[in-house]
Amino acid sequence: MTHVPQLPLEKLEALKAHVEQGVGGFVIEAEIKNGELVVTVIRDQLPLVLEWLRDDAEYRFTQLMDICAIDFPERPERFEVAYNLLSLKANLRIRVKVTTDEELGVPTASNVFPAAGWFEREVWDMNGIFFDGHSDLRRILTDYGFDGHPLRKDFPLTGFVEVRYDNAQKRVVYEPVNLTQAFRSFDFESPWEGTQYVLPAPVEKKGAA
Repeated sequence: MTHVPQLPLEKLEALKAHVEQGVGGFVIEAEIKNGELVVTVIRDQLPLVLEWLRDDAEYRFTQLMDICAIDFPERPERFEVAYNLLSLKANLRIRVKVTTDEELGVPTASNVFPAAGWFEREVWDMNGIFFDGHSDLRRILTDYGFDGHPLRKDFPLTGFVEVRYDNAQKRVVYEPVNLTQAFRSFDFESPWEGTQYVLPAPVEKKGAA
């Protein structure tokens, strides 16, 4: 297994202090986790924070590596949207996070990092998170007629529709999911016998202590 060296803690502490000094008024929380600085910021101020990180002369986080989202259905604002930035100058990474829900939009980062345009389309497609100001917020991984957002925790594993080629119509058709076997209530001990099955008593081996 390849060993990934941890950055010296003092470098991360210095970066944390620098960020708090520069845009501390927009920071909700800043913490060092798993050898990386994670900064949660006010949602509406996200573009200003990203722009400051990109243009900061000391660190210059000029590379947007990824945008991803995590669903926590039990929270009032169920989604965390994370922006992973890289500084080639300082050889450091930083993760900037905001929270939102199904209705509140996140300001687009595409005006700061043009690459954000495609990343935001992916997050919209998979999670259903709006990005205010995005010029072309369309699905990018699923089909345009797809129903729902697959990375939400409440999205059914079977989906809602199935796609097949209809030889009679000579085209692809969409139909409601048709399961060949009805759902069962598994108890994870005797799944093929149903939940009313009583497990036999354990048999004691002769001579067992």
